[in-house]
Amino acid sequence: MIFFVGTILVQIACVVHLIKNGRPSLWLWAIILLPIAGAAAYVVVEILPGLFRSREVRAVKAAAVRKLDPERELRAAREAVDVADTAATRTALADALAEAGNWGEAVRHYREAVAKTPGKDRTARFKLARACLEAGNVSEARRLLEELPQSVSPSENDRAALLLARSLEALGETGRAMTLYAELGERMPGAEAQCRHAALLIGDGRKGEAIPLLEEAERRARRLDKMERRKESEMYDWAARTLAELRGV
Repeated sequence: MIFFVGTILVQIACVVHLIKNGRPSLWLWAIILLPIAGAAAYVVVEILPGLFRSREVRAVKAAAVRKLDPERELRAAREAVDVADTAATRTALADALAEAGNWGEAVRHYREAVAKTPGKDRTARFKLARACLEAGNVSEARRLLEELPQSVSPSENDRAALLLARSLEALGETGRAMTLYAELGERMPGAEAQCRHAALLIGDGRKGEAIPLLEEAERRARRLDKMERRKESEMYDWAARTLAELRGV
């Protein structure tokens, strides 16, 4: 009886999936006329491949492609600029260079994109500011960020504020940087603000104040999925290691 009910439920689930996803109607007859074999075949052919198209699997595949041919996206972006030198193609090229860690050249192309963009395009200027910061042009990064128009998106404003805090830290304005890190740590997901704030406190000899920030970073790391945790593994590993040292473990 249980087996019979289970078979019916599997059939129903397959039919619902078939209708919702517009699969060929031949599957319907297979599921109805061959309840066990038809449903099993449908699951293997139509459902399981979709499950393996998850975000994590796609990310792994993309990483594998980049490892096998790391210059692929960069080549395509350069070719696109040769075909049509626009703000969009320049930005795409700068993005590819940034992804490859070539921040110095990325700055040049982001500048070109900004120059080709009418008005004050916030996204282009934000990307230019980030590239300047990563390339070591800290003063320019700070200027761009302080002049950046406010976005209607609070998360975009927070991302810009985090870059500004990093710029201030690099310029030696640690007091203002710590104030920004403290504010952002309460709003932003992840734990970059807490980790950077904690590092500044430790450098200032205020190790006791750094412990709660690192504990929060540890809590947030536990709530992340594997892919998100892996992206910032170096930062979270540093937080865990430093917290253990401060606790004397």
